Amino acid sequence: MDGNLLQTFLLITCIKILLIPTYHSTDFEVHRNWLAITHSLPIKEWYVNAQSSWTLDYPPLFAWFEYCLSQVAVFFDPEMVKVENLNYVSPATVFFQRGTVIFSDLIFAYGVRETSKTFCKSLNNCEVFIFLSLCNIGLLIVDHIHFQYNGFLLGVLLISMAKVSKTGEQVSVLQGAMWFAILLNLKHLYLYVAPAYIAWLLKSYCLNNGNFFKRLFALASIVLSIFMVSFGPFKTQLPQVISRLFPFKRGLVHSYWAANSWTFYIGAEKVLSVIWKYLGWLKDIKPAVMTGGLVQEQSFFVLPTPTPIVTFVLTFVTIFPALWCLLCKKSYMNSKYFVRCIVLCALSSFMFGWHVHEKAILTAIIPLCVLAAIDAEDARIFIILSSAGHTALLPLLYPENLFLLKLLLSLTYMISSILILSIQHNRPLLRVYEYLYITLLPLVTIYEVLLHKLLFSHKMPFLPLAFTSIYCAIGVTYCWILYYYMYLQNNRAQIIEIAGNKSRYHKLKDT
Repeated sequence: MDGNLLQTFLLITCIKILLIPTYHSTDFEVHRNWLAITHSLPIKEWYVNAQSSWTLDYPPLFAWFEYCLSQVAVFFDPEMVKVENLNYVSPATVFFQRGTVIFSDLIFAYGVRETSKTFCKSLNNCEVFIFLSLCNIGLLIVDHIHFQYNGFLLGVLLISMAKVSKTGEQVSVLQGAMWFAILLNLKHLYLYVAPAYIAWLLKSYCLNNGNFFKRLFALASIVLSIFMVSFGPFKTQLPQVISRLFPFKRGLVHSYWAANSWTFYIGAEKVLSVIWKYLGWLKDIKPAVMTGGLVQEQSFFVLPTPTPIVTFVLTFVTIFPALWCLLCKKSYMNSKYFVRCIVLCALSSFMFGWHVHEKAILTAIIPLCVLAAIDAEDARIFIILSSAGHTALLPLLYPENLFLLKLLLSLTYMISSILILSIQHNRPLLRVYEYLYITLLPLVTIYEVLLHKLLFSHKMPFLPLAFTSIYCAIGVTYCWILYYYMYLQNNRAQIIEIAGNKSRYHKLKDT
């Protein structure tokens, strides 16, 4: 297994190196500015400095991660770590920052290794999981073209997921809790999957062997210790740090809509507002509300305007059934259901959360990779979800000269996943209508890049993005509903199977 992992990692690393000169987003400047802040300013100014609009808004452990990188960055280009050098780009800066993302993917590779050791029972399972995860096209697009550090963070998630799944090994479970606490202090948005960890650890660890308070104390001590180490140096400015981490003024949706439920809601608002205006019921209406590409609070004209508390309640209500089953039903005492609960928590928060970024779909797709390698129904969901989720990421690469690259990458991964998983599970995985939906996804990208301009010239510039979000949201929503149904129905199947086994046992006993 390790040999295949190493070969695949080296191959995909070569592709990442080839992508170093490609386009990068504003996130490149965001992280360069964070390097400068953590290197040039005292700690008390890290979460206060606003010289750049790209202020530090990740938890303290990620700030320390940037600080460590900055100690090396100064040797590549000292100008890179000066706060006043806004929008600074040099060949050395590009090489260094791209290189740090590639290097940090070692954590992701280690997470894949640990997860495969825990969940994969055969070499074939391992090889399929290694391909689906290390070659994941969404990560390649977001991290190594667009520019971010999602692979590193998802690697920590995989490590923690693998460790806490070893319920018979107390040290491993505590290590997993430690890794997840570290993850929360690297990127706070993983709070959305924290309820799955809480339910699983309570059920499989704290309530096991009659040592509830002792084990709960051990877990709490580890988690609180990491939070104290992380936030301790910033104790005098906690309100400022918290306001940076949870900026509710950014509005319901990002500048490019994530492919979730709010896409349908805003789409309905746009259609209704046009009809209302035509009927004379609306007069003062901005033409680009929710579609102007700005990150800001917006008010709806026709439908009720959602608030952060509404999105929080919707998210909690939609993850509650999955948590209840995991915590309270004995038949869910299985690490596969724990991973499924993580996927459902990630999907529910993606569907209903406040100001969700399109990249957040990777939090559901990556854990699902391992289940796709070992279970045919999970593989079915994975193919649809990854195809729709990755297509929704493609507009991030907006330069026209990247059209063929992003279409080739997405098609290669999509077709490869379908073929590999169909062979792995020895049967076709998708229904006819599901194949039809996936087949049309590349055409959505072609319309977004080429056909819209041919048909409408420069009119309605946001329409292709809105159309991409809505079409991809159909697939993501379908996967969320279907996966929830399967999650609940699988429990019934297990109960029926157990009841059947007991009945057969009693019959044999009677004879």
